[in-house]
Amino acid sequence: MRIAIIGTRGIPNYYGGFEQCAEYLALGLVKRGFEVIVYNSHNHPYQEKEWNGVKLIHCYDPEDKIGTAGQFIYDLNCILDVRKQHCDIILQLGYTSSSVWGWMLPKKVVVTTNMDGLEWKRTKYSEKVKKFLKYAESLGVKYSDHLIADSIGIQDYLKEKYKKDSAFIAYGATVFEHPDSSKLLAYGLLPYAYNMLIARLEPENSIEVILDGVAMANADVPFLVIGKHETAYGNYLKGKFASFPQIKFIGGIYNIDILNSLRYYSKIYFHGHTVGGTNPSLLEAMASDSLICANDNPFNRYILENDALYFNSAEDVKKHLQEVIYERDLYQLMITNNRTKITKIYDWEIITDQYAQHFKDVKGRLNR
Repeated sequence: MRIAIIGTRGIPNYYGGFEQCAEYLALGLVKRGFEVIVYNSHNHPYQEKEWNGVKLIHCYDPEDKIGTAGQFIYDLNCILDVRKQHCDIILQLGYTSSSVWGWMLPKKVVVTTNMDGLEWKRTKYSEKVKKFLKYAESLGVKYSDHLIADSIGIQDYLKEKYKKDSAFIAYGATVFEHPDSSKLLAYGLLPYAYNMLIARLEPENSIEVILDGVAMANADVPFLVIGKHETAYGNYLKGKFASFPQIKFIGGIYNIDILNSLRYYSKIYFHGHTVGGTNPSLLEAMASDSLICANDNPFNRYILENDALYFNSAEDVKKHLQEVIYERDLYQLMITNNRTKITKIYDWEIITDQYAQHFKDVKGRLNR
């Protein structure tokens, strides 16, 4: 079976969630005997035409020159090319800048789309952009033969909003086996003597609420903020918390071994995401034996259940920071339960098997 994956900047992953998903899926599907094509931006650091048995097709991507509009041009170029590839199935990861071209997808190929999170709920967007994202979402549904939801909440939403069934396939992770405390040295940290968060610095990720709690606790314990901060909102946060030297804006870290070791040796790992389905960074924290304190919402509750601390306010964050004395035995059951969820539910091998089965189930079933 010949599968094409569109909707990402490409693999190997240098960017983020869907790129990581494409990387793990492509490698796993090739291992299972599928022929896999992944579309890459022409600007991607990896310029070869094949990677570990995965065929790569580079398409022109002017995002670096013209900004967001370039994503739409890139997706159009990918769709124009995939029309020539004689695939059995196109897996579309997301819909934001590709669904406007959905009418151009090849008619004799099964299109299945991972609908991502509820993008139009993100507070960083203007009302005009939110209106467009709702429209793009509806086009993503319209021009797909099948839908994939990576959380039960998204699956329920698609059923209620569009009367469409979707396959529930979560995001994946891999249990972290080799923590290395030496990786803390570059950041001046000691094991279990710091707290942290990893996120895009955006309002819906509760960054300000968490940092308000850190400021209120005012403890002399480093708090790492990992994520690109050279943005308007990042500059606002850096200005607001400039008088709290324990709050350290580290910037983006893309080396997964460093990230996992930082997560593993943290005292509390804060996860403030409020929008979306199965969030990759949450699964990676679970896979890294982190003690997690999460924003109290249905998406996070569904995954973590009772195996986490929760917060709704800065006061909650302050309380956890002041009351949690890190003795691993006190929280070992939470940590162990979350690790077990990764191995039994969210492991990439399991997720890849689910995608492979989905492809076998939908092959040849065109709804358009």
